[in-house]
Amino acid sequence: MRMSTHLHSAPSFASREMLFVGFDESFDANILEFPHHGRAYSFEIINNPLQAFRWLSQRVESLETYQLPYAVFCHLDWLRKDEFRLATQLRAHPDLRFVPLVVLSGEKDTYDIAELLKNGVDDCYVAPIRWGRVEARLEFLNQFKAKLLEGTSPEQFDFHISPSKRIFDVIGASLAILLSAFIWIPIAIAVALESKGPIIYRSKRVGAGYRVFDFLKFRSMYVGADERLVELQHLNQYNDSGAVFVKIANDPRVTRVGRFIRRYSLDELPQLINVLRGEMSLVGNRPLPIYEAEQLTCDEWSTRFLAPAGITGLWQVTKRGRANMSAEERIALDIAYAQNHNLANDLKIIFRTFGAVMQEEDV
Repeated sequence: MRMSTHLHSAPSFASREMLFVGFDESFDANILEFPHHGRAYSFEIINNPLQAFRWLSQRVESLETYQLPYAVFCHLDWLRKDEFRLATQLRAHPDLRFVPLVVLSGEKDTYDIAELLKNGVDDCYVAPIRWGRVEARLEFLNQFKAKLLEGTSPEQFDFHISPSKRIFDVIGASLAILLSAFIWIPIAIAVALESKGPIIYRSKRVGAGYRVFDFLKFRSMYVGADERLVELQHLNQYNDSGAVFVKIANDPRVTRVGRFIRRYSLDELPQLINVLRGEMSLVGNRPLPIYEAEQLTCDEWSTRFLAPAGITGLWQVTKRGRANMSAEERIALDIAYAQNHNLANDLKIIFRTFGAVMQEEDV
């Protein structure tokens, strides 16, 4: 059955079109304070998966009337019954893959955010949710989802390291590479001998100004470790804080060589190359995997991305290794650094880093 509701009789191309899938006419019970008056938004409610995708496709098929939908909302139960097919179709479409896909669940529903993200969902909320909170999230996703998918830096959040900090980074990273060069080859040989796979692990990370770059480390895990994250999510020490970050004690994905080089932070030596490239700084906030960065988008939390991405930082020297650290505490430290970072504070953090190199936990 197809149900359609418009906010106004003549849809305007200036309006932001949204699709609600798997809801009935009283979806206001799920989204509170939705703006029914005015011409800012128009929406459709469709419960048939074929008709839902057809409606979305029609928005972008004609070059004359091309208009990318502003968002797609799906009920969690509906999406599961559909076996995430609509999410898969959106992700595979050259245009519709840029449309934010948001899931609403019931209070008693259980879900794994990592699993949803893997299936192409951008965010999940427990209903009822106030429109103001969702609206801010959609503003971010519509600005930056395409940038994150394509690995380019959004111009609105362009970030430049100060000349003095850049000079300090280049000199410091060059000296660090020279002083540590004798151990790079033994580590590379040990990594290669223990398990198959690349010696240098590369992953997409989000740094200052939401810039996406290739993050370098000596590989400390078995190949395929990223795919196992969902099955190990129950071991995440941040679960009580909404699982924004991931930290797993005694991670079974880590190799024996990996445990050693992690304990002494030797796995992070290749990040000195990131510093020389200008993608990172010696001191800053840790660059995050894309699925973590996408969750830190409210005005306050996004402040952490106004600081350079760093090898070490305020979080590492004050909280790293503590099992009882919450995601909120870590974000607060990142924000504190972003609001007050300068060369003098960087030097203090570097000196304190030497005492934090050996971790107390196996994480």
